Amino acid sequence: MIHAFLLSLGQLFDRPVLRVFVKSLLLTLVIFVLLGVGMWFALDALGDVAGEWAGLSDESNVFADVATLLLFVLAWWLLFRAVAVAVVGIFADEIVAAVEARHYPQAHAAARAVPFGRALAMGVGSAARTIVINLLLSPIYLMLLITGVGTALLFFAVNAWLLGRDLGDMVAARHIPYGALGAWRRGTRWNRFALGAIGTGLFLVPMLNLAAPVLGAAMATHTFHRGRGA
Repeated sequence: MIHAFLLSLGQLFDRPVLRVFVKSLLLTLVIFVLLGVGMWFALDALGDVAGEWAGLSDESNVFADVATLLLFVLAWWLLFRAVAVAVVGIFADEIVAAVEARHYPQAHAAARAVPFGRALAMGVGSAARTIVINLLLSPIYLMLLITGVGTALLFFAVNAWLLGRDLGDMVAARHIPYGALGAWRRGTRWNRFALGAIGTGLFLVPMLNLAAPVLGAAMATHTFHRGRGA
């Protein structure tokens, strides 16, 4: 997996990969800013409502403001990850094709391009899964918050699992019939989890997180073909 990361990092500035990186980053930032502004106002209003419900005065409403800020930071990270992976998912075929053409030419020749409609559906599905599953688990996150480490570990594991599926599907869609994807996922769950864990870790590193989705798609390509003995 480390070798796959180094190979992906080395190809980041290849023209096809760099082109996807730039256009996906710009689109991600536009969407992210629009959603982030709306989310800030929503969470700020929620903090005010919570403070009034608890009977806190404006001077003693600090706890509600701090809680709102913490929720905002968590939601901000989750939103960026969801939007960035969804956007890259739309353009992922270009990244995967570039990596295959350079490192796995036989597989590249046998691959089929992913139609835009399917790529768009995969991207939207990725974002929806990430947001919905994390929202459903948010009560558990809050209950584990008192342990400190427990929440972080569960949050990381859940999002590594989700990201591993998304990145794996970006490559598998070019080589595996849609009806066979389920069996492929079951047989590769641990490799995809490791892939998702590294990708999730990249999202935690400032500046590198901007390239995390593109690097993840390239790493997924290496992981997929090496797992098939290419």
